[in-house]
Amino acid sequence: MRYVNINGTLKASQLALGCMRIGGKSEKEIDEIIFTALENGINYFDHADIYGGGSSERVFGKFLKRHPDMRDKMYIQTKCGIRPGMYDFSKEHIIKSVEGSLQRLGLDGVDTLLLHRPDTLMEPSEVAESFDMLKSSGKVKYFGVSNHNLWQIELLKTRVNVPLVINQLQFSIPEAGMVTSGMNVNMKNPESVMHDGGILEYSRIKNMTIQAWSPFQYGFFEGVFVGSDKFPTLNKKLDELAEKYNVTPSAVAMAWIMRHPAGIQVIAGTTNPTRIKELCHGADVVLTRDEWYDIYRAAGHTLP
Repeated sequence: MRYVNINGTLKASQLALGCMRIGGKSEKEIDEIIFTALENGINYFDHADIYGGGSSERVFGKFLKRHPDMRDKMYIQTKCGIRPGMYDFSKEHIIKSVEGSLQRLGLDGVDTLLLHRPDTLMEPSEVAESFDMLKSSGKVKYFGVSNHNLWQIELLKTRVNVPLVINQLQFSIPEAGMVTSGMNVNMKNPESVMHDGGILEYSRIKNMTIQAWSPFQYGFFEGVFVGSDKFPTLNKKLDELAEKYNVTPSAVAMAWIMRHPAGIQVIAGTTNPTRIKELCHGADVVLTRDEWYDIYRAAGHTLP
């Protein structure tokens, strides 16, 4: 397993386990999922207050109650800000959301808190007050955002006093907009359109760790591209490299993200213990520059 240093202090596994789908699993299933992750090098677990309507945090909390000695072996992250029909970065909601997450997890504090999706009605001063309270009380150690562009981050930073150390963004081989726009500077083709304001380069300059969600999906939850007949050329290349490195095609797709020097952390949402092992096995694969570009072009991306 490779590791990334978040904020220079958290030695986090570059492959993290996304816990969106664990709600409703039995105790036996939860134990197998989490222990498999830990035993294979994963130490970072990603939650959100809305996952499973709170059930994902709840079953994770029951795991920690059954196995309290495991808490010190993991970093736990949660997110807040999404409410039915709206986004809410008010001080009241942020505090209430974190307290709810802590209650479900059975914890006094989490390692990281992310603001889930941008709230255009946000008052940076309210966010700052809530973060200061959560930090001083020990309920949250580190803070970040999710799905934010650079100017939204800069707006937050006009009032927020704590460092913003993470930005969780959709990123996969087909959904590689933060890379493709940078490859097509000064061009007029579709991939030259920059939708995020240059968030990849900004994150590297500001030492913010990018976390890639939906690393094996294309579109907005349209489906998995690995093995899909919609991506024949890409899958042929993934299969070829999977055979070379003795890993699965999904592991190669993950290695493609990890190969980027930005040190992107991959959030895998699988609940299959066998698949967790396979991805962890592939986390040590380091693609060559030629292989990275071969995959990029096989996905249909163009080089000007």
